[in-house]
Formats: sequence, C-alpha cells, structure tokens
Amino acid sequence: MKILFVCLGNICRSSTAQGIMEDLLKKEGLENVIEIDSAGILSYHQGELPDSQMRQHAARRGYDLTHRSRPVSSRDFEEFDLILGMDDRNIQDLKNLAPDVDSLNKIGRMTDYCRTIIADHVPDPYYGGVSGFEQVLDILEDACGGAVG
Repeated sequence: MKILFVCLGNICRSSTAQGIMEDLLKKEGLENVIEIDSAGILSYHQGELPDSQMRQHAARRGYDLTHRSRPVSSRDFEEFDLILGMDDRNIQDLKNLAPDVDSLNKIGRMTDYCRTIIADHVPDPYYGGVSGFEQVLDILEDACGGAVG
C-alpha cells in the first residue's frame, strides 16, 4: 500500500501527516508494508524543509519533519494507491490533475480517517496562530491513527 498526503505547498499539513505516519508505522512495525510520501499542489516551496514553526511544534511531540517539499506529479497517480487531500481546495485540485477515472478513485479526504475529532478538513495552521499548529497536529494524529487502525 502506498499513500500520498497532499496540501497546498507541502510545508505544513501534508509534510506533518507524513512525519506522524512514519512514526506511527515504525511503532506498529508496518514501515515495510505501507509506503508514504507527501506533496503539494504548488511548486512554490519545492526543495524546502517544512515550515519552521510546524517543525518546532511537531518536535515537541517527538516528530522529526525532514521531508523536502515537492509538487504533485502525474506519476503520483500511477504510483500511489491512496492520495489524501487536506481540504476541499486540495481535493478539487487533485481531481483536476487526475489523468483518468482510476486516478480519481484514489483521491480521498484526510479527515475521513479521524476517529475522535470531528473535522471536515485540516486547516491551514497560519490562520490559527500557535493554537493552529497544535490543532493541525491533533487532527493529523487522530486521522493517521484511523488510517492505520
């Protein structure tokens, strides 16, 4: 199984989902069963590390975010079994990029995997101040746990 996490720039939400999922898969002994990556709709931040504030908040919870930003490519639709967008805009953009019906069927919503938190999207943390980064971590921890469990 191969999962791709997607947000707008791949420097906050999707890279954090990747870091949380990597940690969870190691703890569950599934790192050789499920492959993961993350990407952004835009290439604006290509090659950059995740946002420094996001890395700082994630580090407090034990996550080391080292992924380098990259844009979604047409090849991703061939390689990945599941492509999870963080919000409606990401999902619509992914649908617009999808080359065929099979690719459309791979696109899903990250928050559909939440077990205890009720959310219809993973919000962009920049609009919530310090609490926004913590909220993103809470939602992604819940959703990643639901995706594995």
